[in-house]
Amino acid sequence: MANGLIIGASRGIGLETARAALRAGHSVRALARSGAGIPIQDAKLTKVSGNALDPDTIRNVLRDIDVVIQTLGVDFSPRLVFEGTKLFSESTRILVDAMKAAGVKRLITVTGLGAGDSRGHGGLLYDAVVFPLLLKRVYDDKDVQEWIVRSSGLDWTIVRPGLLKDSPATGSYRVLTASRDWRFGAISRADVADFLVRQVDDRTLISTTPLLIS
Repeated sequence: MANGLIIGASRGIGLETARAALRAGHSVRALARSGAGIPIQDAKLTKVSGNALDPDTIRNVLRDIDVVIQTLGVDFSPRLVFEGTKLFSESTRILVDAMKAAGVKRLITVTGLGAGDSRGHGGLLYDAVVFPLLLKRVYDDKDVQEWIVRSSGLDWTIVRPGLLKDSPATGSYRVLTASRDWRFGAISRADVADFLVRQVDDRTLISTTPLLIS
C-alpha cells in the first residue's frame, strides 16, 4: 500500500479520490485550503489545511510520500471567464520543484478535455462555442500546467476527464489513449477517482495523457 498525497481533496474529484484511495487500503494525506473540514473520518487519513501555492506547505506535506495526485479546481465565475487564472501553472511549478527535491517520482495530474493536444477534440458545440466563450482562459493555464508536468522528468500521468457529473461510480468507463479516439463525453467524478487510484500501482500509463469518458 502507498502513502499518497492528494492536493485539492476537500471536494469534487479530490474528495472522491480520497475516499477511493482509503477503500483501496492506501494511507492518504489530504491537502486543501479547508483541510480540517474534509468530511471523511478514517485512521489512515491525515487532513492538512494549506495553500497549494505556498512552497513551504508543499515541501512539508511531501515528507514520506510515494505518490501525488493533483486534483485542483476553481470556482466558475464571470471574472474567471474573462481574466483566467494562474493557479494551475503556478501550483504545479511549485509542486514539481518540491517533488524533485524530495525524491518523490510519481505524479498523477488532472486537467481536462481541451488541455494540451486534446484541444479541438470536443465536437462542434464544445470546440466552437463552449470552449472559446467560457473555458479558453482557464485552459490556457492548464496548457502551461501540462507542459510543466511533461517537462518535469517525473513519472507522470496527465488525466483528462470529459464533462464531470456528480453520480455514483459505475466502474465502467472508457480510457482513451490514442488522439484519434478523443471525443466529448461525460463521466462521474467517482469514476475519475477510481481511475486515479488505480494509477497508484499501475505504471502502464506513465508519460501518457488518457481521456476519460463513460
